[in-house]
Amino acid sequence: MTRQKVAVVTGGAQGIGKAICDAFAEQGVAVCSIDLQGGVYYVGDIADETVLRSFAAKVISQYGAIDYLINNACLSRGGLNSCSYEDFNYVLRVGVAAPFLLSQLFMEHFNSGASIVNISSTREHMSQADTESYTAAKGGIGSLTHAMAMTLRGKVRVNAVSPGWIDTSNTHFTGADASQHPAGRVGNPADIVNAVMFLCDPKNSFITGQDITVDGGMTKQMIYHDDQGWAYNP
Repeated sequence: MTRQKVAVVTGGAQGIGKAICDAFAEQGVAVCSIDLQGGVYYVGDIADETVLRSFAAKVISQYGAIDYLINNACLSRGGLNSCSYEDFNYVLRVGVAAPFLLSQLFMEHFNSGASIVNISSTREHMSQADTESYTAAKGGIGSLTHAMAMTLRGKVRVNAVSPGWIDTSNTHFTGADASQHPAGRVGNPADIVNAVMFLCDPKNSFITGQDITVDGGMTKQMIYHDDQGWAYNP
């Protein structure tokens, strides 16, 4: 009898996280998701250490071990012009400290061939103004990815996926929103799901410590004033 695999996903109630949960479920994987919103395996705030420990204990008690840990949850509370010290640290707890602690809590409970995938962002490498809280969290998760890949070498593969603009509201953006992307469209959650599943696939066991950018080519597009219809308007 084939053993059922187990996936742990943070922020699984909506958007990219929910799409990842649905994809695992379609494969027959048991999904243990945590979110502040209902309709998930465990409702709670991953900024809270007690919540994380209780969540991990429940998963381990029920399943004994896991195969996939997808650290997806994050948020923004602005930047230098709008973010308090408390809010800045809250974002870091959600986006960096929680993935660290969950990885630590599950470290001795990963099945052979297990995979951690952290959801980073192209904002790890480029920014808009007043986005310091989110950008710092994504920079942290990017660095955490390659550090954990070394610590867990031979035991768990650790990689990241960095989405660009992803349409999580089913808006179907057209016009300049779409055409500015070299790929000709805004991304959708399925684009990120595909990358996550690729990294979780044991056929790709030679990939660890990497960050796959899924952004329609935007971070490779050089922009100058009056080039490709762009104009600088300070």
